[in-house]
Amino acid sequence: MLDRRSFFQRAGAAALLASVPYNSIHAKKDKTVKGTPKKELIKNLKAVGKEPVELTNPDASTVLVLPYGGRILGLFAPNSDNNVLWTDTRLGSKEKLYEWYSKDVWHNSGGDRTWLAPEVDFFFPNFPDTGKYFQQRPLDVGPYRVTNRDGGSVTMENEFTMQNYRGKKQYQLRITKTVGPAANPLRQGAVSMPDGVQYAGYTLTCTLDILRSSGDPGYVGLWNLLQMPNGGEMLVPTYTRTDPTVFFGEIPKADLKVEDRMVRYRMRADGAQKICVRALHCTGRAGYIYDTDGDSVLVVRTFDVNPSGDYVDVWSTNMKDDGYAFQACNINLEELGSFSELEYHAPAIGAKTGLKHSRDTSSVWAFRGPRAKVEGLAGTLLALS
Repeated sequence: MLDRRSFFQRAGAAALLASVPYNSIHAKKDKTVKGTPKKELIKNLKAVGKEPVELTNPDASTVLVLPYGGRILGLFAPNSDNNVLWTDTRLGSKEKLYEWYSKDVWHNSGGDRTWLAPEVDFFFPNFPDTGKYFQQRPLDVGPYRVTNRDGGSVTMENEFTMQNYRGKKQYQLRITKTVGPAANPLRQGAVSMPDGVQYAGYTLTCTLDILRSSGDPGYVGLWNLLQMPNGGEMLVPTYTRTDPTVFFGEIPKADLKVEDRMVRYRMRADGAQKICVRALHCTGRAGYIYDTDGDSVLVVRTFDVNPSGDYVDVWSTNMKDDGYAFQACNINLEELGSFSELEYHAPAIGAKTGLKHSRDTSSVWAFRGPRAKVEGLAGTLLALS
């Protein structure tokens, strides 16, 4: 039987163990949900030369965008410093942040980031040996350039070279990201906003362009990953009853529940685990609910799903098992922190599609308030029963 270290290396979950000491695999869960306040995030990032952009939405909620890595780092309700997204604890200290950013390691600041799929092509430099995982720095944390700031929105662009390790090709790519407001989805519905509940949201539009490639381009797909505090429950509505595929890790039976039109995943285990749901079954919405400071937070992401598109992400243990639009990744490791990822893929371009441009739009809605009222909103927005 493989020990846990050997399992992660063989399964390819070294993705999450790169530069992580062995002992950190056995890390205990960080039960602290409250993150770094907005004012401290801005102050510390400015101090280390990574100034964020703060957007104020028409409803007075705010979004904190970090061009370093092209991330949406924070989402805040009106008159609130409490971030509904996860950020690395080192952002709470100017000294620790400077030390961390000075090292040649992956700077996972947190929030909402954009990667590229398939993962096996771009993150395993010695493929088919999956013992080493590497985040290519031009992608993350590539320095995005702000190209436009118009009132409540900001556009940033990253043009870079990317290695396709499996296909032994090189691409010149451009990712453009525009962040703007997302109005409260309850403002026009039959369900009114409950008293005592706060709302904040944003819309993200991403475009991907294949500018050049050495040889015929393989598949390349946009992949957005939203990080939130660990310990909550992922709610994935489905059109029919479907058992999610486990890409890696061992998930306790009590943490994964499959209902007729819903997958529920309690994200709290030690180590790293990941589940996936195929595009055919996805409704284009997923949510995550967690508790913090006496309140509950519901974060919902809406995204386009086209089962006729090419969803190309696979895991190294089964290279023909594709078609996944949604993924949820649980991380509870000392070196990387404790967070839960709500991930989705857009259909790929390149290869047999003949396409060299793609455009994807999603929205994030966040609600904070008493548990019973927030659960009620999960019923409205996600059909949670």
